[in-house]
Amino acid sequence: MGAPKPSMQELIQRRGRAGFVGRRDELALFQGNFDIPPEDERHRFIFHIHGNAGVGKSSLVRELVRSARERQALTAGLDESVNSVPEAMEALSAQFAQQGHALKALDRLLATYRQRRHEAESAASAAEPEQGPTGPTGPTAGSRAAAQAGLIGLGMVPGVGAFAGAVDPAQLARGADHVRAVLSARFGKLEDVRLVLDPLRVLTPVLVAEIERVAAQAPWIALFFDTYERTGPFLDTWLRDLITTERYGSLPAHVVVTLSGQGPLDPNCWADYAGFVTDLPLAPFSEAEARQLLASKGVVDEEVVRDVLRLSGRLPVLVSTLAENAGRPGSVDDPSATAVERFLKWERDPVRRSAALDGALPRRLNEDIFKAAVAAEAAELFGWLRGLPFVSDRGGLAQYHDVVRAPMLRLQRALSPERWRAAHGRLAEAYGRRREAAGAGLRRDQRSEDDRWWAERLEETYHLLCAEPRRELAEALADGAWACDKGGDSARRWAQAIAEAGEAAGDDGLRDWGADCLTALRDEQRGVDKLLGLLLSRTELHDEARAAAFMVRGESRRGAGRYDEAFADFDRSITLDPDKPRAYSVRALVHRALGQYEKALEDHDRAVERRPHGVRTYFHRGETYRLAGRPEEAIADFDRALDNDPGHVWSLASRGQAAHRLGRSAAALADLDLALDIRPDHVWSLVRRAQVRRSLGDTSGAWTDLERARTLSPRNAWIVGERGEVLRQEERYEEAVAEYDRALVLDPGYAWAWGSRAMANEALGRRAEALADLDRALVLNPSYSWAAAHRERLAPPPPAS
Repeated sequence: MGAPKPSMQELIQRRGRAGFVGRRDELALFQGNFDIPPEDERHRFIFHIHGNAGVGKSSLVRELVRSARERQALTAGLDESVNSVPEAMEALSAQFAQQGHALKALDRLLATYRQRRHEAESAASAAEPEQGPTGPTGPTAGSRAAAQAGLIGLGMVPGVGAFAGAVDPAQLARGADHVRAVLSARFGKLEDVRLVLDPLRVLTPVLVAEIERVAAQAPWIALFFDTYERTGPFLDTWLRDLITTERYGSLPAHVVVTLSGQGPLDPNCWADYAGFVTDLPLAPFSEAEARQLLASKGVVDEEVVRDVLRLSGRLPVLVSTLAENAGRPGSVDDPSATAVERFLKWERDPVRRSAALDGALPRRLNEDIFKAAVAAEAAELFGWLRGLPFVSDRGGLAQYHDVVRAPMLRLQRALSPERWRAAHGRLAEAYGRRREAAGAGLRRDQRSEDDRWWAERLEETYHLLCAEPRRELAEALADGAWACDKGGDSARRWAQAIAEAGEAAGDDGLRDWGADCLTALRDEQRGVDKLLGLLLSRTELHDEARAAAFMVRGESRRGAGRYDEAFADFDRSITLDPDKPRAYSVRALVHRALGQYEKALEDHDRAVERRPHGVRTYFHRGETYRLAGRPEEAIADFDRALDNDPGHVWSLASRGQAAHRLGRSAAALADLDLALDIRPDHVWSLVRRAQVRRSLGDTSGAWTDLERARTLSPRNAWIVGERGEVLRQEERYEEAVAEYDRALVLDPGYAWAWGSRAMANEALGRRAEALADLDRALVLNPSYSWAAAHRERLAPPPPAS
């Protein structure tokens, strides 16, 4: 039997390599690096390719990948399709798996991260109950404020986004332990809490460990980061620390990293390591290299060659494009023709000519969008289009090279502004239909939270702005408010669409606005906050969108404990758009945090009036009733929430707690059992069920629930304090005092634990210690009436007069 025949992919790769021209010095430097041991000072760890668009950076990167694989290196490469560091890790892991080296530990942790982040965003809408007990039976209001500040700073609260800049750094530092305890109560394992609080610090060491593991099976690992001008703003610091420090662990010495982008590396990030970065600046082809490429494609007539060299500026992507379409001598003799015009002139088929132009209009193409972009007779040409040398595949979508697409867009806009507007209008309608399909079955307020809906809306907005920049700007700005609501990644995608629409439409105002937004978002800490401020400064922002922007900002301020400012923003939001329930609900939560229950209930009532079939509106009002000591009314609202969503865990758990307060132990246990059937790791329900069991004298069952809760959340002061209660009920007072001590180490501001320790000390005959504990509880919570009553009981009688 003969040798196996090569696959289609192998043949394509061979032909691509055969057609690779130029860049021999850069290629030789990279290849030779594999012959130098990492311990040798001549060995390079980091390469940086940079140059203008179209200069051949991506082609060189592809050739370097092939070269690395010839040396049996494991390779992985990223481009602008990733929008965050966790997405980058997912992409690296997927490519390693394709080469037979799955990073299973990282994949599992990434899956947990996605799940826990979603849970964090959902849980933040029920911040108070999730953070454990309140008032005399739970952690302090200060602990809740710290937890909310931490969530806001991390961009975890739905409706807020990455508002880290809105939180006082000192307050975040003081509340770090509180944040961990609160999120532990919500999510379970301490490791999951850390994963949400600082995903890079948790995920990256696992990535490093996995790379180290697979590195033992390969002589080299080569990582490539293409289009770094797009990804650098969020990858830079992480990648620098990954490569140059041991913050995340130690990478194997035989890892080689290649960065490729248009500009130089950011000196603020890389200046201290410039000596370790090997610069590979790419200029346009030399004349000899350009001629070599033309000759490889059969273009040898000197007149044609000279014309191609002139029209292309020896930019590799244009040399290749013109070479594919070069004709006989004299066919390129128009000195005023641009490279794009010359390409179109050489394409004799008018249908294909038109399809090539129209295909440049969308930012990315699949077959459906291509059909919406081109004339009916060109609808079947998508396969042909994808074979053009300047069209590449990015994540299953076709995308024009920027160097070719930009002049094509300018040409079409100049040739017929009316046709330009009509074409973008058709594309906007096509994306609008896709958006509507994505939003089917979703409420209006849910649509912008859906990633698919949002992606289609961004492309629709892009084409609307290309068609009518000034007329459509107000709606685009409104989308910006909701982009801020989703967080930094969505805000960046939105701003990029605005900037690109301004460039395509030739509208300086729109282009500058998009650039300002992108500049604001470069600030990793305050980027979204700055963008929101820019939006609120625009007179074009209509009232509904302005109301949304104030509401988002108000939520961030609420979470940071800046209640006066939050009230001001909520008031502005409601004045501008009084029919939206969300602003009333979140304003009610501020009133509730301040103990202003009647005012909170007034706002809850307004929210319910505006969304009578909601779940959260009834749940939040029920919680306020419960915390205000009105359990019957609380249960009625939890019933309504559960009518709309029978599996809403928080409504079940809170209804159980309200029933317990009314002495309905059987009903309380039934609700808490069901909540834990739905979500077995729901710490809040476990602790509440333990309280019910303890009240029934089932201290063994209570202890079992608390042990399970402590396993899920080992640093939760509330759980430790409740263990003390079980021990005190069993008259094991010394052990109870030890548990209260542990709770107070975790949360020194836990007034309830001070009060309970006082009772254990009294039982041990330590009256002075008990009085000191009660004094401390009252300092922390002056309205703690239970502690005041016991303080009065234990205080020595006044001296006789």
